[in-house]
Amino acid sequence: MRCRFIVVLIALACGASAQDRITGRSFATRSEVIAKNGMAATSQPLATQVALDVLKAGGNAVDAAIAANAMLALVEPTGCGLGGDLFAIVWDAKANTLHGLNASGRSPKGLDYAAMKTAVEALGRKTIPPTGALPVTVPGCVDGWFALHAKLGKLPMKRLLAPAIRYARDGFPLTELIAYYWGRSVRAYRRYPNVLDTFGIDGRAPKKGDVFRNPALANTLEQLAEGGRDAFYRGPIAETIVAFLAEQGGHFTTDDFAAHRSTWDAPVSTNYRGYDVWELPPNGQGIAALQMLNVLEAYDVAAWGFGSAAWVHHFVEAKKLAFEDRARFYADPAFNTIPVAELISKDYAEKRRRRIRPDRARRRVPPGRPTLHGDTIYLATADADGNMVSLIQSNYRGMGSGMVPPGLGFMLQDRGELFDMTPGRFNTYAPGKRPFHTIIPAFITKDGEPFVAFGVMGGDTQPQAHVQIVANLIDFGMNLQEAGDAPRILHSGSSTPTGERMTDGGRVTLERGFDYAVIRKLVRMGHTVGWAVGPYGGYQAIMRKGGVYYGASESRKDGQAAGY
Repeated sequence: MRCRFIVVLIALACGASAQDRITGRSFATRSEVIAKNGMAATSQPLATQVALDVLKAGGNAVDAAIAANAMLALVEPTGCGLGGDLFAIVWDAKANTLHGLNASGRSPKGLDYAAMKTAVEALGRKTIPPTGALPVTVPGCVDGWFALHAKLGKLPMKRLLAPAIRYARDGFPLTELIAYYWGRSVRAYRRYPNVLDTFGIDGRAPKKGDVFRNPALANTLEQLAEGGRDAFYRGPIAETIVAFLAEQGGHFTTDDFAAHRSTWDAPVSTNYRGYDVWELPPNGQGIAALQMLNVLEAYDVAAWGFGSAAWVHHFVEAKKLAFEDRARFYADPAFNTIPVAELISKDYAEKRRRRIRPDRARRRVPPGRPTLHGDTIYLATADADGNMVSLIQSNYRGMGSGMVPPGLGFMLQDRGELFDMTPGRFNTYAPGKRPFHTIIPAFITKDGEPFVAFGVMGGDTQPQAHVQIVANLIDFGMNLQEAGDAPRILHSGSSTPTGERMTDGGRVTLERGFDYAVIRKLVRMGHTVGWAVGPYGGYQAIMRKGGVYYGASESRKDGQAAGY
């Protein structure tokens, strides 16, 4: 007892850290949140509380997800908003099945490839720019909310949007990390109309702790609460967006907005050591995670151990293989025949796995030959009936395109930047087409029952992080919070759906926590290894086990998991 007391005194004197926890891994930042009746995990605590309030008021997981997303559109516009797109995977407890929603928008129907190419070249570019009117696609978020609500919602939309409306009028204090990215975005976009008026305070970006109000967004949300999804896609809101974009060199018509609809797409899966991991099919990149898992399943990952050189090496090499296929095949399925079933098959993984050398990094990898027939928010919710939602929503790069229509309170996304301007490829720009998408929700089931709703925001990081979360849970035996806190691997430099090709093997970036001996071994294998601050994504998750929910939230973000 005396020795334990001395240890505690030493810890207090030196300052506590995650490594001073009595239980859990050395990198664990906190315990899982455990509750029976409901759970919400989002990247901003006020949004989590809004979701819990909806659950306590009799709403279900879908209601809570919509309310939280609306709140995040206000408090975290650096990651999401009404001007962006949305994807969701929902466990429907009554039907005992998963539903998949693709609420991503399309390019203007009146702007053909030749005209887009001319517009891009007039800017002195070969690719679609990240800002301005050209990369804007029709925002799918609002239609996604109403599609989810119509199919599975319970409480009225007025009730679900009311908290965000109230906070938009009364104001809320900015949290630390969001304030950092908010400042960067406002400085980057301030040359565009309405940016400072909408997202600034007295001509500057708000700082941590500043109380920010967005009455224009409150007005827009009130119109949606009264008029439904048509209030956004038909009438004054759509007309304002179209007219503003035309002034900025855009090519949308009100017909582009009126014609927009989300699609219900069945999630696809692979079985990884007895667990079914689910993703949405393209135009998103979710199946890259399934391809990687199929390649890695043949190895004894658990025996390698977390953080080992063998684990990092094989993970990176599997990623290179999947991302070559991603660069070639992932695109809008309405314009291409995408061999999804073969790409995520075990037989295909076996063929691709033969290209991995256990002792050497590959500098370039050809795509396979299957038979042909930013920034983001992620949230998860769950209710007492067993419904669970895995939802991701984004404006893409930073706050988006810089295009802020007057009086509406939000910025439009820049997803169109992800089209390829090389003729004849799957993801080549075309009118009325969905671009390749990076945002992907995920879900795990076990023996036909829901297990984990999870996601990791962050561009190309997402499928890589999905694989690491699955391996952390299944191979390395981590709990839900540890699986997100564990130091992450990020490989960059692969070939991309926008036309770039890997020729040098790319770059492996490791978070603090990997042994230097491991790094030396990776370098000797031919990997280029480096460090970076910030690009490792943002994780939220909810697990259902034994009738109890476990929640986890990203320690690298401002978020919170909470239940009741």
